[in-house]
Amino acid sequence: MFDKTIILASKSGVRKKILEKSKIKYTIEPSNIDEEIIKKSLFKENSSPEIISKNLAELKANKISQKRQGKLVLGADSVIDLKGKIISKPSDRLEALKILEDLNGQTHQLISSVCISLNGSMIWNYTDKASLTMKKMKNEELKNYLSKISDEKLYSYNVYQIEGEGKSLFSKIEGNEDTIMGLPIKKIKEYLNNYK
Repeated sequence: MFDKTIILASKSGVRKKILEKSKIKYTIEPSNIDEEIIKKSLFKENSSPEIISKNLAELKANKISQKRQGKLVLGADSVIDLKGKIISKPSDRLEALKILEDLNGQTHQLISSVCISLNGSMIWNYTDKASLTMKKMKNEELKNYLSKISDEKLYSYNVYQIEGEGKSLFSKIEGNEDTIMGLPIKKIKEYLNNYK
């Protein structure tokens, strides 16, 4: 059993809950990198959604890891891939509605990457994906769904909160629930338990 404390380079409430449930000791130090600028530049280079997700997780972990020598730092990132188009977190409720309209009745991939860094360099990473099919819904239903979601949840957990209200949006979900929530914990635990 891994008994050291890791640093989580994220302020995600869901990721904190997953670590707590898994009895992994952690402290929090958000990386505060500008994800949108990095996404845009990687997209211009025709990077795949998997590469974008992995690079963001690595950048977050490395940034904190450079300052915290000798500590294991966990970085994580999730991207929504709708037929090759990356969908980012909404900046306001109008944008959130537009995202739900784009996803409405469609199947998209949710890609989650995690990275562990030590002394400023990545020492392990893992990427997993899930496939989600959203029900075909009327515009009023989408608006009604959004009206039930608090600002904090909307901006922290992307447009759907799969462990809460969001589950009702989907007709089919294929993949690991922890991956969908942004932290494929089984693989992280395997790595940490074998870490010397």
